[in-house]
Amino acid sequence: YQRRVRGAVMAMFASLIAPFGGFFASGFKRAFKLKDFGDLIPGHGGVIDRMDCQFLMGTFVFVYYHSFIKSVSVNSVLQIIYGMSTDSQKELYTMLGDHLTGRGLL
Repeated sequence: YQRRVRGAVMAMFASLIAPFGGFFASGFKRAFKLKDFGDLIPGHGGVIDRMDCQFLMGTFVFVYYHSFIKSVSVNSVLQIIYGMSTDSQKELYTMLGDHLTGRGLL
């Protein structure tokens, strides 16, 4: 079920928002009085002209993945805790103990 929802979100973004990457690239080219970014594909411009929407879509997928899909592991949390000062670690320990005691887990 979650894969379908995530796929729908990405499909909606790709069809509704990603084309604006092309509009942005077009405006950028007009600002510099360029017709195409290159001449690799005759009549179509360069590779960037064919991929301008993909840059916006790739950025969206990267941010979406790291914000909503990628799970946080215990090791990554521990690495953050190890990077904290000793006083902050003690405060976290106390707060976590109070929280777990309040829930009846300790």
